[in-house]
Amino acid sequence: MARANKALPGLAFALALPTATLAEPVTLAALGDSLTQGYGLPPEDGFVPQLQNWLESRGHEVTVINAGVSGDTTAGGLSRVAWTLTPEVDAMIVALGGNDLLRGIDPASSRGNLRGILEAASEADVSVLLVGMQAPGNYGPDYKQAFDTMYPELAEEFGALLAPSFFEGLTGDPSDAQAMGRYMQPDGLHPNAEGVAQIVATLGPRVEALIGRVETASN
Repeated sequence: MARANKALPGLAFALALPTATLAEPVTLAALGDSLTQGYGLPPEDGFVPQLQNWLESRGHEVTVINAGVSGDTTAGGLSRVAWTLTPEVDAMIVALGGNDLLRGIDPASSRGNLRGILEAASEADVSVLLVGMQAPGNYGPDYKQAFDTMYPELAEEFGALLAPSFFEGLTGDPSDAQAMGRYMQPDGLHPNAEGVAQIVATLGPRVEALIGRVETASN
């Protein structure tokens, strides 16, 4: 019995140690359009559920909120960012701009909207992962230059993390139509379930870095 009692202090320390080092649960909001909303897919195959599962499989205690609205532009994202940033939100993934491209919206307007979103996040003390996008060449070199550069420039200005492209994980060569087609729905605009899995696998480590920022700030 004396031997058992002698072991109790060490046991108590071992039980207490994990409790002291466990990170608090993290809540992420994914502010975006149909790509984050999960357009054309069963709910469980969308971007947010797959990202949630990927993060949990990596040991993160996290809740990912689907703040994607199909058809939304950067202006739409700006109009609803205030009510997206509820008190429980610790960090935000911002993936907007695709519908601005489809409508040929002036990149200066898109930049202003993204700036407003990042300002709102900064005021709420919420860390951001900004997901970039590249314009096609058919709008001309000036448009493409203005659109493509707004993401890295805004990320640097606001100290946000940056992912070059939502579609980064699909193929190393976006001009390879056959490779892209394998991961896309018939509309050619939205990823299928396999495509989303590829996207999550590539974007996931950057989301982990975002979680790391939240955990560092809370310590």
